[in-house]
Amino acid sequence: MSQAFAEPSIPVSETTIESVLLDADLFVKYSSPEKAFALLRGAIERSPRSIGLREKMRDICVKQKNLNEAAKQCLALVSLYIAREDFDVAYDRLQEAKLLDPRISVAPGLEAIRRARRPDFATNRDRTPQKVRTDVTFAGNLAYVTIFDAVQVIESAKMTGLLVIKSDMHLANVAFNEGKIVDAECNGHNGVPAFREIIEINGGTFEFSTSDNEFPVIINVSSNTNFLLDVLTELDNERAEKQGLRNVGGEMM
Repeated sequence: MSQAFAEPSIPVSETTIESVLLDADLFVKYSSPEKAFALLRGAIERSPRSIGLREKMRDICVKQKNLNEAAKQCLALVSLYIAREDFDVAYDRLQEAKLLDPRISVAPGLEAIRRARRPDFATNRDRTPQKVRTDVTFAGNLAYVTIFDAVQVIESAKMTGLLVIKSDMHLANVAFNEGKIVDAECNGHNGVPAFREIIEINGGTFEFSTSDNEFPVIINVSSNTNFLLDVLTELDNERAEKQGLRNVGGEMM
């Protein structure tokens, strides 16, 4: 086995990282996963931004059923992949973290990915104090609490009710049955097309009120997180296609 840790204060080099990964594989092969874990943990402490080390730690932890640590590594990897603008893998790791540990809130990760993919989304947001009702289950200002956060709260509490969103340009709502998104309305549209508009709203207020009765299921989702990721990915792909067409059109002129 190679000696990967001569001096704790020295950052791990690329060569040393390769050696650590090889040693970790050998430890696992010879039924010593705890040694692989300790080896990788030390290397990660010295090189916390190494995707290779964290991916190996994640893989070993999943195989050894150490799901909490695997989820922790997934969340760390989300930030690293965002920094590399590898947003699809960031989405995958965020979704995996939620599957490994359902207690995890994916809202901050979704917001971080969205801000990175669309820098304009993070600027020019209306931070003017706005009045919100207090006779509802919960309410907030979208300049501070995102739609992702609100959906996460409703899903975690498995609440049935209506999330009403108000802004200068929109009056919209999203219906939930036991925490699952089942319908949406926005500017005369409903269902998925309406939700596609709602997810773009980044200013205004929201109010959620519970209901004793369930709503008709127009949007059938197995997971709010998967649905959000799918909608965001579709919107981003459509923007990329439009940008590509504009670029082609400009070159042809």
